[in-house]
Amino acid sequence: MPELAASIRRKRYPGVGDAPPHTALEDVDVEMAAGEFVAIVGPSGCGKTTFLNIVAGLDREFEGELRLAPRAGGRPPRIGYVFQNPRLLPWRTVHENIALVLRPDQDHAIVDELLGEMGLREAREVYPSRLSVGMSRRVAIARAFAIEPDLLLMDEPFSSLDAATADRLRDLLVETLKARPTTVLLVTHDLREAVALADRILLLSPAPGRVLAEVPIRIPRERRGDPRVIEALHAEVTRTQRSAMAQRAAGPG
Repeated sequence: MPELAASIRRKRYPGVGDAPPHTALEDVDVEMAAGEFVAIVGPSGCGKTTFLNIVAGLDREFEGELRLAPRAGGRPPRIGYVFQNPRLLPWRTVHENIALVLRPDQDHAIVDELLGEMGLREAREVYPSRLSVGMSRRVAIARAFAIEPDLLLMDEPFSSLDAATADRLRDLLVETLKARPTTVLLVTHDLREAVALADRILLLSPAPGRVLAEVPIRIPRERRGDPRVIEALHAEVTRTQRSAMAQRAAGPG
């Protein structure tokens, strides 16, 4: 059984006031294998975040089916979610924000381990108001890993960061995944980010979002530190995206 199998026939938001209903997603079929890193790329408003919220169980008002592989003993899968906004509680320290999500049976030592891995050990007792944007994002990522997720959802986790900080956080994510392997579903509008991180890229159309194309990235992630490799991959995926958009615009036949 795949780690994730989602078949979204339609996700429609009701109209507000005089506005008509809005169809965010239509005929979106996604499967993921355990340990796979999949990136969903598409323009603003194409339903990327909506899809993540459906997978997370935060939005159940859709037509279709969602299946997540059960775990040993029949327990439901644990889902970590890194939102666009870090959503840290301002009255809790960095350590407390991460520890808040732990299960009763978990060893709290994992919090200090993650603080070390994220370069946040010295910020352990700091409150969110004193953190930079990049540090806040690292705390949010640490919190998502703290539950030992079977599936990690990431919604534009590096947006609004300067290029150097975003690159450092992407490298940090890759290193953390080596130590704590999990299945990852990333939403981004940044195609270069997708080719740098993902095993496979799903290209979504403008709303209503549909999968235009699926592009496997066969070059090992370790080789993608070379800017020339990233540019070559980016050019290849961009050609695929343009071709798929042109075919969609032309319609059947």
